[in-house]
Amino acid sequence: MSSVGSHEEQLSQSDPSPSPNSCSSFELIDMDAGSLYEPVSPHWFYCKIIDSKETWIPFNSQDSQQLEEAYGSGKDCDRTVVPTDGGRYDVHLGERMRYAVYWDELASEVRRCTWFYKGDKDNKYVPYSESFSQVLEETYMLAVTLDEWKKKLESPNREVIILHNPKLMVHYQPLAGSDEWGSTPTEQGRPRTVKRGVENISVDIHCGEPLQIDHLVFVVHGIGPACDLRFRSIVQCVNDFRSVSLNLLQTHFKKAQENQQIGRVEFLPVNWHSPLHSTGVDVDLQRITLPSINRLRHFTNDTILDVFFYNSPTYCQTIVDTVASEMNRLYVLFLQRNPNFKGGVSIAGHSLGSLILFDILTNQKDSLGDVDSKKDLPSIFMDQGDIPTLEEDLKKLQLSEFFSIFEKEKVDKEALALCTDKDLQEMGIPLGPRKKILNYLRTRKNSMGINRPTPQSPAGANMSNIPRESELCSSTNGTGNDEHLDVGIGQVPVKYPRLIYKPEIFFAFGSPIGMFLTVRGLKRIDPNYKFPTCKGFFNIYHPFDPVAYRIEPMVVPGVEFEPMLIPHHKGRKRMHLELREGLTRMSMDLKNNLLGSLRMAWKSFTRAPYPALQASETAEETEAEPESSSEKPSDVSTEENLVAVKQEAPPIHVGMLNGGQRIDYVLQEKPIESFNEYLFALQSHLCYWESEDTVLLVLKEIYQTQGIFLDQPLQ
Repeated sequence: MSSVGSHEEQLSQSDPSPSPNSCSSFELIDMDAGSLYEPVSPHWFYCKIIDSKETWIPFNSQDSQQLEEAYGSGKDCDRTVVPTDGGRYDVHLGERMRYAVYWDELASEVRRCTWFYKGDKDNKYVPYSESFSQVLEETYMLAVTLDEWKKKLESPNREVIILHNPKLMVHYQPLAGSDEWGSTPTEQGRPRTVKRGVENISVDIHCGEPLQIDHLVFVVHGIGPACDLRFRSIVQCVNDFRSVSLNLLQTHFKKAQENQQIGRVEFLPVNWHSPLHSTGVDVDLQRITLPSINRLRHFTNDTILDVFFYNSPTYCQTIVDTVASEMNRLYVLFLQRNPNFKGGVSIAGHSLGSLILFDILTNQKDSLGDVDSKKDLPSIFMDQGDIPTLEEDLKKLQLSEFFSIFEKEKVDKEALALCTDKDLQEMGIPLGPRKKILNYLRTRKNSMGINRPTPQSPAGANMSNIPRESELCSSTNGTGNDEHLDVGIGQVPVKYPRLIYKPEIFFAFGSPIGMFLTVRGLKRIDPNYKFPTCKGFFNIYHPFDPVAYRIEPMVVPGVEFEPMLIPHHKGRKRMHLELREGLTRMSMDLKNNLLGSLRMAWKSFTRAPYPALQASETAEETEAEPESSSEKPSDVSTEENLVAVKQEAPPIHVGMLNGGQRIDYVLQEKPIESFNEYLFALQSHLCYWESEDTVLLVLKEIYQTQGIFLDQPLQ
């Protein structure tokens, strides 16, 4: 007897066929067996590489239905493109490939799935190929129709599938080297479960995203290519941020969704790290990097040095150009794919990304006007400002005859700004024209606010520039010099590009903006200053974030006040914070009562003993004692009233940077985080992507601009 026969005999013994009178749940014997067969419902999946392993992820129900309709439409699949995942990915049906639209990402395989088998390690179901699934389905149809089971199929990879009955189907995968011994695949390996139809496997399939997009938010990352402790990219982190926002819309904006007042907010990532490190700087750094502690040095070169790159004029120009041009590109592409979009645009930055956006916003010019953005996008996209050339400057100074000398020496405007009187003399420029040129350069430099204390001057020796810098901050809100490079707050002297839209709100997560402004020499932000093109600014941070700094004390330096506490997304404060505040109030009450009791006891103890007094004097003392005793509680109540007044202090005016509203917003730490601040410091800086409280604040502020509010206000 062959090995196959013996194996099938074992299977038959372990799984005996039921008698015709049996009511087995595995097989049903009926004359009209063909009526039991129903075609399988396909579902579309795509393959993604996660931790160096292939993982098949189902499309949401809405996208899978669109793909199936396009597949069954009879049109040429080779030219059919179906947008999925809210329009962020395109599926080329003929190629069976899924491509990212807004960012660079490896294309992933797409498959129309009907049959699945359980994987090796993670117990997740893996779909068969479309061609082999069709063979399995035909075999299954014959088995059901003819009521003939124990069907055995062999895949092109010599994997054997046996259909014992509708409920029991197994998959055998041959072990390596089985061919050398001549054994059959059915004898090798542990059998795996085979399932027909996606409804029979355990997998989460979401319904899909609302088609209507109410608002667009660009998200800029901080230092390094990784954005969280799991070393995920900005694309993956923003995907989490978007998923949290969709869940919160269903729970906190339910009424508006039911009334079809809102759709969703789209979040798109902006990546500047890859273009920066593709300039060849990594090769230059590698040549000078020491060979010891290689991994730590590589991490430093890839992440921490981004801060130093931003303080370099050369690479700072690359970074701001990349961020601005990428946001402009994404905006144009988004409008092309969503021509009916009528919502606003906001921007968000994490860590160093928020500082980049802050510098870009402070250097915008409010000159876009109320133009038709869709009509004028191409011209605005190419416009970098009407900057006069060197030839025009010389013509203005009536020194056009010297342009040929500068052209011969290859001196442009930037090089001319670095020239000294001796340099101009060596080029053959006479004394009079030299003085004119140097005076023009000096005047232009002063008008742009780039004059700062020289490195030789000690700190605090010359403070006359500080008020002027804050004044420059407020004077940039309007049309100014087209050659304006910065706003006089110590920014690197680079040319900041223009955005082709006006952001409504700027959200900063875990931002070091306050620290950088202080290091640049800015002591105070003018309360009247606001971004030229952006109305709102929210500085959101975790209380244990080591990178985050406040902004409001720079606007109101003489007043100490707490930041705004972000409500928990489920309402109220976290329990441990309420307990802490309750204990604090209790200790204050005990302290006040104890002090009052001690004061009364001390006065009674130190009171001088009087001899027998007149009856009238005794009566007066008796009347005075209630007065004195009534004064003591009044002292305690006065202190309590002071505490109450302090808690109910009127709102503080923190300037116009956020339209008169508060700027600093602090998250509530989790109970476990309060045990050790240092242990959770790094995690606190990377917590914003999955923070429901952060996302809810962003959604609340965005929809408030449209007159839509939360179902129940959070306290």
